[in-house]
Amino acid sequence: MRTVHTLTELRTQVAAWRRSGEEVAFAPTMGNLHRGHIRLVERARQCAPRTVASIFVNPMQFGPNEDYAGYPRTLDEDSRQLAEARLDLLFAPDLADIYPRPLEDMTQVIVPGFTTVLCGASRPVHFGGVATVVTKLFNMVQPDIAVFGEKDWQQLMVIRRMTADLNIPIQIVGVPTVREEDGLAMSSRNGYLSAEQRAVAPTLYAMLQTTAERWRQGERDVAILEEDARAQLRAAGFRPDYFEIRHAETLQRPAPEDMAVDLRIFAAAWLGRARLIDNLAVGHLPS
Repeated sequence: MRTVHTLTELRTQVAAWRRSGEEVAFAPTMGNLHRGHIRLVERARQCAPRTVASIFVNPMQFGPNEDYAGYPRTLDEDSRQLAEARLDLLFAPDLADIYPRPLEDMTQVIVPGFTTVLCGASRPVHFGGVATVVTKLFNMVQPDIAVFGEKDWQQLMVIRRMTADLNIPIQIVGVPTVREEDGLAMSSRNGYLSAEQRAVAPTLYAMLQTTAERWRQGERDVAILEEDARAQLRAAGFRPDYFEIRHAETLQRPAPEDMAVDLRIFAAAWLGRARLIDNLAVGHLPS
């Protein structure tokens, strides 16, 4: 694995692959890697003969009082894991290479309709920052394929809409959520959990499963299903941000006349200083 820090080095290597007729798959990350990130690299290797990953903690997607300053930077360990996963090229740019001017002076990318619901409601700057940095990284790497985890389904939908709307010639591939044995979705922020909180954390996924099963058994009052789940999360020690049933593709609330749309349950909840997110497919609205 080769590691580069500058755009010139990155483009020189990618151009050499292009001259050889090799496609490139890309996995953007913020580092502090776990097995879910490594699964992205493995999926990228299945998609193209050459693979690139980036590690960049993006300040634009953190709001005031969020954990940007304290977000773990673990480049040496991350590099070891990526090399073992047989990544070809790691791009680890400096902040000034991504944002040469103050953030408020930089052009930003906004995806209407997708960035103000669910996580966007409580993190209003988050998805604008995600869309902006991913657009910049796409322009820098110029891959044929890019892979994103389905744990952050909303982010995946934002990237797919942005790519389509801006006619970016990149195929977006979703990778299923990687979970611990007890069901907890892998996340860099799981490291914030104490031992006691870690024992409670799988309750979030359990509530997604319970709600999905109630839906499949014929319960159709969305408001009751959502409130029951939030109440049980609160009883377990969580501070729920949201627990909602939404269209999988549009992220909008399902309407009675929508009879053939895919649905997912989306959840975000605080457990101590860790904000955990997860989602689960539940199928279609009944006819």
